[in-house]
Amino acid sequence: MSEEFYRIKRLPPYVIAEVNAMRAAARAAGEDIIDLGMGNPDLPPPPHVIEKLCEVAQKPDAHGYSQSKGIPGLRKAQANYYARRFGVDVDPETEVVVTMGSKEGLASLATAITAPGDVVLAPNPSYPIHTFGFIIAGATIRSVPATPDENYWRSLDRAMAFTVPRPSILVVNYPSNPTAETVDLAFYERLVAWAKENKVWILSDLAYSELYFDGNPTPSILQVPGAKDVAIEFTSMSKTYSMAGWRMGFAVGNKKLIAAMTRVKSYLDYGAFTPIQAAACAALNGPQDIVQKNRELYHKRRDVLVESFGRAGWDIPPARASMFCWAPLPPALKDMGSLEFSKQLLSHAKVAVAPGVGYGEDGEGFVRIAMVENEQRLRQAARNVKKYLQSMGVNTPSGKSAVG
Repeated sequence: MSEEFYRIKRLPPYVIAEVNAMRAAARAAGEDIIDLGMGNPDLPPPPHVIEKLCEVAQKPDAHGYSQSKGIPGLRKAQANYYARRFGVDVDPETEVVVTMGSKEGLASLATAITAPGDVVLAPNPSYPIHTFGFIIAGATIRSVPATPDENYWRSLDRAMAFTVPRPSILVVNYPSNPTAETVDLAFYERLVAWAKENKVWILSDLAYSELYFDGNPTPSILQVPGAKDVAIEFTSMSKTYSMAGWRMGFAVGNKKLIAAMTRVKSYLDYGAFTPIQAAACAALNGPQDIVQKNRELYHKRRDVLVESFGRAGWDIPPARASMFCWAPLPPALKDMGSLEFSKQLLSHAKVAVAPGVGYGEDGEGFVRIAMVENEQRLRQAARNVKKYLQSMGVNTPSGKSAVG
């Protein structure tokens, strides 16, 4: 009997889990840890959404099996969202499927369309499911940059020219997790043309579609005419409506991909609890003031984070979207590496962040900071970080040594 399972052997140790374990141990010991590591929203959904959940849960017939592809009303609500937000018409019967968060959706689609040995192009650094969903399914990953510059396009062309077998799938994620990179519609237009020319499926993760700042709404790849010929897009209610634990997401786009994914899901699950799906309808169809409220809240937190950490001696570029800042390690501590820096920050500053190397080797030298604590806690984190940096001899913003 073999004790080395094929798929488990293909999964490396989860680097971020080391910091998570340290954080859990510190909290269990009674330490006050400011957790900026996991992207876990700290706000509740709108009251009318919770009320709808409770209302439907009271019905005697609401507790049986649901539909794995989502109840019709929820698929229609998502189609309506695409129409009003992006001006895109989608068929709720053939071009929409409900997922248990975008993470499950990506994993289910990987299972549906990936054969052992297939080559998938995925960004590096990237959210782990973008690579490991396909690795679990038996694919091989070829990395491309996460930064959408000319080097990105050169990397795509090199991958098609020199990879055997030729890549068949490309994963894109803008706004990016973890880097918070954004793109415009012209980028997607070029990408769709490239995918058609090279016969590649595009899987777009748009989980942070509504958390954009500075007045620049994030586009959908499906806004490009003909994009549905080659693309499918994943969205999530986790951050937009503060419903992370509800596990509600969607896949929208190419009918062939939607059909394949729907068929696989029919074997794997019966769909989310019906009252949750009904409440998700209420979120999508009801008042949308929470969307603007959350956007403004994360925007303000971003500004507080950048300003207070900057005064502490750590310059952090302001994110243009998402709920994360992608922060280069302080130059004086760069040689420490992102994992050791994250551990030291937790031990000495009582601040948890996610080491960049956990998102791929190109994430080394950075940490991801989640804006999931209130402004007061962010300022407290900055004060703690300042003391840690001073203890390490890092220069203050004035240029004078922080230690005497």
